[in-house]
Amino acid sequence: MPKQLKIQPAQDVHVPAMVALSEQKRTEYAAYQPVFWRKAANSAAAQTPYFQRLLTQENVLALVALQGGAVAGFVIAALVPAPAVYNPGGLTCMIDDFCVAQPQQWLLVGRALLAAVTAQAAARGASQAVVVCGHLDEPKRALLREAGLAIASEWYVSPIDPET
Repeated sequence: MPKQLKIQPAQDVHVPAMVALSEQKRTEYAAYQPVFWRKAANSAAAQTPYFQRLLTQENVLALVALQGGAVAGFVIAALVPAPAVYNPGGLTCMIDDFCVAQPQQWLLVGRALLAAVTAQAAARGASQAVVVCGHLDEPKRALLREAGLAIASEWYVSPIDPET
């Protein structure tokens, strides 16, 4: 990890930058799948208090990567039990919100965030990480493959016409 990159716990002061990165990712993902990833008109306003609540929850790990004092990326992971029909051997580190400022930063900033959050999750009893990634997000997918993650499931989406 370069000297100028610092991974630290996310704080309320980081939330506006985290929301801005999420907005950027939502716009990108809407081009991939415009029904499932359709951005709500008030998405940033709704996400701000949601992120603020997450930062206070015991089962949530939230980290930011700071580069030159600016948020270059962030990850939010929830430590949750697996459904009762599965036994992965411990908690699941569920990573839904995971963004970097620029696609080329996945292999540096993204890698550092993923390593830090999974190390913290393992220390708290997690035995697996599950990361949400858009199917056409090639830079993020490359990081996940390089980090040893494998696809476990795919979701197929279609609009439903109420007239049919």
